[in-house]
Amino acid sequence: MPLPFISKNRMRRIAWLLASAVVLAAAATLTTLTARSDEPVSGSVGTIDGAAVAVTGPMRVELVRGFPRTVLRSGSDVLVKSGTARLDLIEGGSISICGPAHFSVLKVGNQVTVALDSGTIHLSIEHGPAVTIYTPLLQIQPIAIGDGPQDALVGFDAAGAMCVRAYRGAVRLEQQLTSQNIVVPQSADVLLVNGQLDGLRGGGDRCSCDPQLTKYTPPPRLELVPPAKTTEEANARPLASGDVISPLPLDKPAEKEGPIYEVFVPPLIYNANAEVQPEVDTSKIVVVRRVRVRPTLIFEGRVEGDPPAPSPPVSSAPTARTPMPTHPAPAKPSKPAAQTQADSVVDRLVHFVKKLWSPGG
Repeated sequence: MPLPFISKNRMRRIAWLLASAVVLAAAATLTTLTARSDEPVSGSVGTIDGAAVAVTGPMRVELVRGFPRTVLRSGSDVLVKSGTARLDLIEGGSISICGPAHFSVLKVGNQVTVALDSGTIHLSIEHGPAVTIYTPLLQIQPIAIGDGPQDALVGFDAAGAMCVRAYRGAVRLEQQLTSQNIVVPQSADVLLVNGQLDGLRGGGDRCSCDPQLTKYTPPPRLELVPPAKTTEEANARPLASGDVISPLPLDKPAEKEGPIYEVFVPPLIYNANAEVQPEVDTSKIVVVRRVRVRPTLIFEGRVEGDPPAPSPPVSSAPTARTPMPTHPAPAKPSKPAAQTQADSVVDRLVHFVKKLWSPGG
């Protein structure tokens, strides 16, 4: 029954809006269901870390404690090019891989299957999923003793022979073609050539993969320090209040003692109409050498004490008759001027008297 106070145009708009809302809700519901069906949580095998690891097939990348981690899903193919890698299983336990290695992982329920093609893996599980290892000819399954952990090593050496070592618990080996099977006891190490159980012999530590070397160490995280909060006085102070902020003192570069060379080149000329650009005239290149002249050192002061007595002059060309004195003679003390003048007058009188009394005078 149409309402008298609502027009037909408004009724049509309301109906259109309701239909659009229903369609959008249905589309969102279908998108959510499709996304959940594409990434089931039960298909995740575990996270793998390594320096040179290539993963193909179903996988995803997620953040774990702030770091990106690669999550393997059922059907993933892993290639460890070199070094080591570590696969931490979702249900618990870990698998260490020593490269170069190539393997694939499958998961159905609580069963994890590892198809090993090359390389060495070390399985360590205390309470986790049941893991089965397949090689081209053998099926290998660790067996827990009681409720104990499972710790086993399976790999290939450089010659292609397969090594199997049971650290904790036992390991069951089954030939896929003949269904022949044996159980390797705890703490045993065996070596198989061409996948034949008949030629079983002691391994002698031919293969090794230490789980301690494959532990994941996340890279250091950078901590961001927030800027210091301004005080209330700084916020209450108006702009252009007259405060002068002095810049930080800068360390002056040390002056160079050596010469400084500067090269002055004339400006380059480019002519768009010319086919060949003019070359630089090397005769106009000037090299200037700047040298810092050190100032003359001037010492100012005074000399205390009596000056030394002057030494008598020494002749430059001594004769053969008079030998050169090795040490200069001591200087005679000079007589006063008055005494010298009196001696000369007395000498003259004596000389005059002698001259008078002399017979030939």
